[in-house]
Amino acid sequence: MSSLPHPEHVLFQGEKPFPVLPAVDHYAGSEKLMRKALALQEELGPVFDITCDCEDGAHAGAEAEHAEMAAAVVLSDDNRFGRVGARIHDITHPHWEQDVEILVSRAGNRLAFLTIPKPRSVADAARQIESIRSAEERHGVERAIPVHVLIETHGALRDAWDIAALDRVESLDFGLMDFVSGHHGAIPGAAMRSPGQFDHPLVARAKCDIAAAALANGVVPSHNVTTELKDLDYIRRDAERARREFGYLRMWSIHPNQIVPIVEAMRPDFSEVEDASSILIAAQDAAWGPIQHAGKLHDRASYRYYWELLKRARATGMNLPTDAAARFFQIKTG
Repeated sequence: MSSLPHPEHVLFQGEKPFPVLPAVDHYAGSEKLMRKALALQEELGPVFDITCDCEDGAHAGAEAEHAEMAAAVVLSDDNRFGRVGARIHDITHPHWEQDVEILVSRAGNRLAFLTIPKPRSVADAARQIESIRSAEERHGVERAIPVHVLIETHGALRDAWDIAALDRVESLDFGLMDFVSGHHGAIPGAAMRSPGQFDHPLVARAKCDIAAAALANGVVPSHNVTTELKDLDYIRRDAERARREFGYLRMWSIHPNQIVPIVEAMRPDFSEVEDASSILIAAQDAAWGPIQHAGKLHDRASYRYYWELLKRARATGMNLPTDAAARFFQIKTG
């Protein structure tokens, strides 16, 4: 283990580092599917998050029981990596506050995040975030639970920059299906799947606006699901387009088949990971002063880029160069 200053301690002084989240947010609505996802997470490692869906997954009239079950899944020994969150009901639903109360009181110390769906404005998102904060205070939860916000209404898209700037927001997620439905037929159903979801101007504009708002505010942009469940190349291409053309660093999954191809598509190029490792090692040896690498000058501005790239590579399960793994992540090899 290196005794030299770690990049996390010297490159983000006085400001919040950009969150590095697993590349996949996998949704599960029933206890059976949640447990199945946990078993797969144990096999693959923490390269994907699991969201216990207390909105669409809950049967009408059984909302409280569903939230209790989701909290039990979060607290279970099967949650080995602490990367399980939950989606609550939207602000117009009569049970959303009950969702917050149950999840925070039971599992607040282990929830990876809470997801807020369908806010109509920044005021809606702020109100639900304040409810989460208040529940933490009431139940002695000594941490600020991160919040992910679904942008799927006209009002939320209009306020995306303000929503991304709210305290404790960690991810802006695009809700494609509800967004298209909200256009009352002006956008064809073909825009809910590829290639229309990337090519239709109104949908592409929304994706760009959400990614820009998220990234400018130090928040992770998370792409909507792909409707394809079996064709792995199709799934991988959707994830590649989301990352390369629209700047998304994370994507939803609704079926276990989708997880691995999305993770693979979201990985940085290995050649850039090798360069990042070499540059950061040389920078650490130079006490984070300017260096030359392959005839190019590098300083703290580029070090930050390469450090975030290296963290993202690790979050997607890539094998890092040995020296970088040992220095920066205390991963022993050999």
